[in-house]
Amino acid sequence: MNGIPTLVVEYYSMRIGIVCYPTFGGSGVLATELGKALAQKGHQVHFITYQQPVRLNGYIPNIFYHEVQVPTYPLFDYPPYETALASTMVDVIKNNSLQLLHVHYAIPHASAAYMAKKILEGEGIHIPVITTLHGTDITLVGRDKTYAPVVAFSINQSDAITAVSQNLRDETFKFFKIEKNIEVIHNFVDVERFNRKPIDAFKKVIAPEGERILIHASNFRKIKRVEDVVKIFYSVRRKMPAKLLFVGDGPERATAEQLCRELKVCDDVRFVGKQEQMEDILAIADLFLLTSEYESFGLAALEAMAAGMPVISTNAGGLPEIMVQGVVGYMGNVGDVETMSEYAVDILKDEERLQGFKNAAAAHAHTFDIKNIIPLYEKLYEDVLIGQLVH
Repeated sequence: MNGIPTLVVEYYSMRIGIVCYPTFGGSGVLATELGKALAQKGHQVHFITYQQPVRLNGYIPNIFYHEVQVPTYPLFDYPPYETALASTMVDVIKNNSLQLLHVHYAIPHASAAYMAKKILEGEGIHIPVITTLHGTDITLVGRDKTYAPVVAFSINQSDAITAVSQNLRDETFKFFKIEKNIEVIHNFVDVERFNRKPIDAFKKVIAPEGERILIHASNFRKIKRVEDVVKIFYSVRRKMPAKLLFVGDGPERATAEQLCRELKVCDDVRFVGKQEQMEDILAIADLFLLTSEYESFGLAALEAMAAGMPVISTNAGGLPEIMVQGVVGYMGNVGDVETMSEYAVDILKDEERLQGFKNAAAAHAHTFDIKNIIPLYEKLYEDVLIGQLVH
């Protein structure tokens, strides 16, 4: 028993490998912000992915980036990324004496980590793997019969498994035969980062007459139902002067643009593309719209709340875990544009009422502040490392 406290102290400053997608999606954002926060607390963090993560901007001591190179050969119709990723993991772990791997999104990261782990075991190196499930890796891609057996196997071979919401945990057990516990560690937000005063000049450009500003941010996939966003805005604009900002890009952008033309709201809608500095954009807006068919968590909504913005969302997936009906905004059924439009008008019609929702949203975001969530991951890492030594 006397050895346990010593182990915790020894492993407090850890050498961690983080494997993620480097894009604007929720899994990549969370993984990058997690790594940055861990590095700021003194841990050594090594990102392993095919390009530098979009949120990995600026120099941070203790952070290292390792690019996965995938050589192309005429023999391969599809470059073997998973094999290259596993080989890179092996190289980084050996040359930097990493203590654990934390992989985000099951496909292909968990399966590549299993391959790397087995290669290293042959050399007498034991590296624990933690897999964090984020959403579509389970609810969409993972259910495809092409991938399902590998997904289930890789998850079960992980030394620890986490999910970003209780809903996602339940969905994973529902659709896969998982033999291990899945710990729920919610997504988080850096409240301090999003607590910004609006830039007046920027706000004037978007809403020169003081119009209400509504905003939607996503990857514009079908599951986001961006047409519903346009329809809600159309209804709101009939009741009051308003502007709509679309942040992001993706396959359904053209559909949304076409609907804007049909409803003749183009002059009041701006598509601003992918943006890294979301905190400056969210600071000028009054209401966030998230009309998704499914959200495993709803990180975009949480970031909006942290910026002091109420949210109108669907009640799908994990959104009820972060939304408080009638306090930080409102939830409606998927596709119920009429009800969500009424909710939006109810929040926006009165300045005092709007400010009350804004204050409540900002206060609620503190529940998911990064300072509260990071220690949960640190404890998980320590528990896994101690368990590795015990066994």
